Amino acid sequence: MPGRVYPSPLYTLLAALAFAACSAANTYEPPGDGRVPRGTWGGDSAGFIVGDTAAHLHIACTYGDIPGRIALSPSGTFDVTGNYMLRAYPIAVGPSLPARFVGRMEGARLIVTVTVNDTVMKTTVVRGPVTVQLGAAPSVGNCPICQRPDLAGPSRVPGDAVKQH
Repeated sequence: MPGRVYPSPLYTLLAALAFAACSAANTYEPPGDGRVPRGTWGGDSAGFIVGDTAAHLHIACTYGDIPGRIALSPSGTFDVTGNYMLRAYPIAVGPSLPARFVGRMEGARLIVTVTVNDTVMKTTVVRGPVTVQLGAAPSVGNCPICQRPDLAGPSRVPGDAVKQH
């Protein structure tokens, strides 16, 4: 009677590593044009509206703007500059401040952190990280989500408060 053949430990290890690499939950697949996809992204205490010429991010009752489309690195990260309004609700009290937006894309999710140079209070303020999902409804409590006519695509979720600024 022939003996049973068992795979060598090396082949078993290689197969396990290949399976783990292929099934990793945070595998990055870049979008077709290498930029953050246009549309409304929503999350807990956050909303991100990405258009053809700009992006607009809300974190709780604060918001900021990024000029242009956001390019992603080959690993799915970005680091761009823009401006941010820290004192935005219930009325906006300026000025808009210089800010750095850093994040990474994981599938249809973005994780974003904003570092604001508060030139008024002479300090640095960090907002985030927040996670937003493409097509999900932004949820920022009592703070309104902006309607930005200069951004392409739907910029509001039905039932949300809308504010023009």
